[in-house]
Amino acid sequence: MATATLSATPRDGNGTGNARKLRASGQVPAVIYGHGREPQSLAVNTRELDRLLGVVSAASTVIELSVEGRTARTLIREIQRHPVKRSIVHVDFQELVAGEKITVSIPLRFIGTADGVRNSGGILEETMHQVHLRLDPTSIPDHIDVDVTPLTIGHSIHIRDLKLPEGVTVLDEASATICVCIAPKTETAPAAAEAEPGAAEPELIRKAKAEGEEEAK
Repeated sequence: MATATLSATPRDGNGTGNARKLRASGQVPAVIYGHGREPQSLAVNTRELDRLLGVVSAASTVIELSVEGRTARTLIREIQRHPVKRSIVHVDFQELVAGEKITVSIPLRFIGTADGVRNSGGILEETMHQVHLRLDPTSIPDHIDVDVTPLTIGHSIHIRDLKLPEGVTVLDEASATICVCIAPKTETAPAAAEAEPGAAEPELIRKAKAEGEEEAK
């Protein structure tokens, strides 16, 4: 399970004006909520948050959020960004409670080289890159491995083929395709060259009449 640390401070006041002033001072408005606690408005340093999100997977990394000396284990549930600048304008943190299952998106990691690629020149097409799981927050995996080594041309791997930790429930359709090995593309023979425009018509050669040949009556 991947973890990271981040500090936050309580903030007073809500609304667009207060949020704008907060962002102008180098901080991002945030909120923490969870089972058994009232939502609390927070402020997070913009640079620290950007630095953190540059090195972790926000959807599956447990953030140990420190607020006034108290540390809460959280997950980032929503990141709102400016539609043009793409800067972060708000973040939602959910406090995790041991024994209370949550839903997370976990990235898939493809390992090995498919048999159909290695021996037959095939192509591996990855159709899914994450899987949705329901599990206890103490057992969040960094990723789920997908071993494609035995995959031959024309065959695929589905959600039902994944090897998941005990106690984990997958929420995606069991028949959903994760990846497939397809045959290599074959080159088609070039079409016959078309006649060049303006090409001369074939000359019709007639045999000259023999001298003195009588005209047909």
